[in-house]
Amino acid sequence: MRNYPSDSNEAMARILALSMLADGGLDRSELEVIVTTKILTRLNMTEAQFEEVVHALCQDMLQCMRGFDYGKIELDRKVINQLLAEITQPRLQKLLLSVMLAVVDADGQMSDGEAVLISQALDFWSVDLVEVSHVHAYRALSEHRPDAVNASRRKH
Repeated sequence: MRNYPSDSNEAMARILALSMLADGGLDRSELEVIVTTKILTRLNMTEAQFEEVVHALCQDMLQCMRGFDYGKIELDRKVINQLLAEITQPRLQKLLLSVMLAVVDADGQMSDGEAVLISQALDFWSVDLVEVSHVHAYRALSEHRPDAVNASRRKH
């Protein structure tokens, strides 16, 4: 797997892409969550840049996969932990978990792969599910991108 700088927009985008792929494929409803949460704006990324991160993740997954079973690519815990380790700030971890939960819930079903990813992220980042809410995500956003939040506040 390629490395991204800690807490970088690319590292966060890759975690979101992983949550989109955890059930075995991209779903339109998952893409809609990315759009409606405005997470790309918060990460200062264009859709094209996000697509590049998704494409790079797919390439890396094919090279690093531990198994191939009926068209499903599985990464082992160690590789997933390496990706999660690139997000070190608790406020960003909570922001990502909030969006990840929305992504995996987008189709109304949580697959085994999605459940494993969410569980592993909660465990690795030592976050309790109760801590993950829109309030925490909003606080994380305001600390990560104050210009976007301040502009949003002025509109209300």
